[in-house]
Amino acid sequence: MISINNLTVEFSAKSLFDNINYVINTRDKIALVGKNGAGKSTMLKIIAGLQQPTSGTVSISNDTTVGYLPQQMQVSDTETVMGEARKAFAHVDALREKLDRLNRQLAERTDYERETYAELIEHMTTLSEQLQMVESENSIAEIEKTLTGLGFERSDFDRPTSEFSGGWRMRIELAKILLQRPDVLLLDEPTNHLDIESIQWLENFLMTKAKAVVLVSHDRAFIDNVTNRTIEISLGRIYDYSVNYSKFVELRKERIEQQMRAYQNQQKQIADTEEFIERFRYKATKAVQVQSRMKQLAKIERIEVDEVDNSHLSLKFPPAPRSGDYPVIADNVGKAYGDHQVFDNCTFTIKRGEKVAFVGKNGEGKSTLVKCIMGEIPHTGTLKIGHNVKIGYFAQNQAQLLDGEISVFDTIDRVAVGDIRLKIRDILGAFMFGGEASDKKVKVLSGGEKTRLAMIRLLLEPVNLLILDEPTNHLDMKTKDILKQAIKDFNGTVIVVSHDREFLDGLVEKVYEFGGGKVRECLGGIYEFLEKKKIERLEELERRNPTMPAAQKVTVKKDEHQPQTSPVQAEQPASKPKLSYAEQREREKAVKRAEKRVKEAEDKVGKMELAVKEIEDTIAQGNGDADIYQRHAGASKELENAMSEWELATMELEEIKSR
Repeated sequence: MISINNLTVEFSAKSLFDNINYVINTRDKIALVGKNGAGKSTMLKIIAGLQQPTSGTVSISNDTTVGYLPQQMQVSDTETVMGEARKAFAHVDALREKLDRLNRQLAERTDYERETYAELIEHMTTLSEQLQMVESENSIAEIEKTLTGLGFERSDFDRPTSEFSGGWRMRIELAKILLQRPDVLLLDEPTNHLDIESIQWLENFLMTKAKAVVLVSHDRAFIDNVTNRTIEISLGRIYDYSVNYSKFVELRKERIEQQMRAYQNQQKQIADTEEFIERFRYKATKAVQVQSRMKQLAKIERIEVDEVDNSHLSLKFPPAPRSGDYPVIADNVGKAYGDHQVFDNCTFTIKRGEKVAFVGKNGEGKSTLVKCIMGEIPHTGTLKIGHNVKIGYFAQNQAQLLDGEISVFDTIDRVAVGDIRLKIRDILGAFMFGGEASDKKVKVLSGGEKTRLAMIRLLLEPVNLLILDEPTNHLDMKTKDILKQAIKDFNGTVIVVSHDREFLDGLVEKVYEFGGGKVRECLGGIYEFLEKKKIERLEELERRNPTMPAAQKVTVKKDEHQPQTSPVQAEQPASKPKLSYAEQREREKAVKRAEKRVKEAEDKVGKMELAVKEIEDTIAQGNGDADIYQRHAGASKELENAMSEWELATMELEEIKSR
């Protein structure tokens, strides 16, 4: 489908890729991995046709479509969310225009006997079939399902895109690319702008509905779940394995060990042979044997051990000055923007030395609460910062705030004060900016390199409360592991805002969930929290479906010795206001209409399942006509659309019932 042939890329006499070859096949789910600056984003740009290599070619078959999501992009602000998402189906309009044009040509022609006339009719027939297939898709249902999966509420669909942050607009662009269903998806850090639930939805989409995928991501759990092939870029070469990333790491280690053993054995053999030749070179009685050994030595194919990039970040936070026992105490803290209440009645206490995570959907108030703690914005309630607390803050957009026109060295030199200025070169070297790299302009750095540079600011003076807002965005796997270990070893207090499950696992002992205007405390790590969320969803489903068979019900046994929950945990949602008679009647009517839609959708699904089965039975018997496979594809598509309609109808019914 896509073939990369002898690809070479050079920047100012430095080789980024050197004579690289590989093929992207129809069902490949590829994780493109490597260190920051190894050339992963450059590789995606070359495949997408946005950048030209120094030499070599990228061959794409004529009927192959490619969808590309960059790390950063310019987005339009002239449409609503729904209007922007509908642009994904612009190719349908193009097909209609082309068919109309051909119809006009056909009406004007009278040369019925010519071969070109027959070819025109055949071309129109093909286009009509394509259009019929495309129009059979329930585009609105697909758009709604995709936008909802990526975290949008139904109330957001008619809002202008200009009201949303850059991260949310990137989600719209991602939705458009997914809706186009290209043959090859090129995704560069798609999870940077997603919350945990949206990441899990995207995982499922890529696993079940996407065709070929080439994915750059530093979320290990995400790429492990999605990919079945790993291509590592290292020192201008690639290493290709038909396994996911975690398995690849094991196999790569085994490969290097095997190469090293074979290399050592060969070196011993060569040394023994050379010693024999040198020892008996001038003895006439051994001349034949010496000549034989020399020929043997010349024929040896020398084993090379793969060069390994061992350069790595050296990160250790300065010892934390002692603070009070409770660095952060929140009591009924709330924040509203006009009529919009971001969160309210937020009550919690963070002890000295604790490492906690803030998680939840984007827009639920995680970064807002961080700003409240920093004293940057006003709030209601009481928020007390403990005695002698010194805060080190890494903002989500820290890397974007850097001045691109100055050098790496100047970036740090301008903010460093005191004796630390004498150690700037050493610090830069520890962060892999040694030598000439320190003189690079910031604008030429990769996203991960900019993040590393922004991270240096945290080391310029000792702090005892680290607040890290999405610190892992753009960082490579190894650097993330080093950062995680450095945070573990840090003897102060840490608040981490992150959607990276693998990074949070084993790092935090407490999770605060933001959602529905509340902040809830969950004791335990990130996977305990996610498991609890799954159980809560099942319990909610059970309440909505009281007729569920007993075998399917999930029972959660409460531990008698479980510690008392905090005020935040114990807080129950307020009871719903009682509806008037007219409102109740209107609600009942809406429920009946929604139930009718669900029933109609169920009937349609049943009908299409039967149709698909009949066609498959005919194929199995070998009695099908020439277009049976085309009919099977059409019926399967209609079944998929019917399933989408049923999902949407069910979601609407649940939404009405929950009001």
